[in-house]
Amino acid sequence: MSTTRPYSPGDHGPEPGDMPAATGRQVRRLSLDGASGIVPLARDFTREALHAWGWLPAATADRRAAAEDVLLVVSELVTNACLHAEGADELTVSLSNKVLRLEVADRGAGQPAPRTPHRAGRPGGHGMFIVQRLCLDWGVVRTPGVTGKTVWAELDAPV
Repeated sequence: MSTTRPYSPGDHGPEPGDMPAATGRQVRRLSLDGASGIVPLARDFTREALHAWGWLPAATADRRAAAEDVLLVVSELVTNACLHAEGADELTVSLSNKVLRLEVADRGAGQPAPRTPHRAGRPGGHGMFIVQRLCLDWGVVRTPGVTGKTVWAELDAPV
């Protein structure tokens, strides 16, 4: 489901009685402005975050699949920004106790959307369809008076 909400309907903070919000949410940012080879750079950065947060090395096939889904979504969001939005500026990866959130800031004015109808046999145009299928939710945040946007996507944290 594509939305324009800055956050999904779910709670991003810890449950009552859990860790305080300052320690319950972990955030990492990577500047991509002017970098070369940014898709592999973004994947490596995200992989390092997943290692730090205990997603990798994966103890089960489900955890391994969850980590691979995150890396695929990062690749799709960054690639989309490069192809359609004048390049990616920043990648933000954040983790609460429930949700992993990916954000890619870019300079583009366009609106990402899955190609409809989706035709699996056609080359290209699958990025946002993949994001839509793998994520709990995704959307776009724009700041009035500022060029560009942030495309975000959220995935379930593995149990």
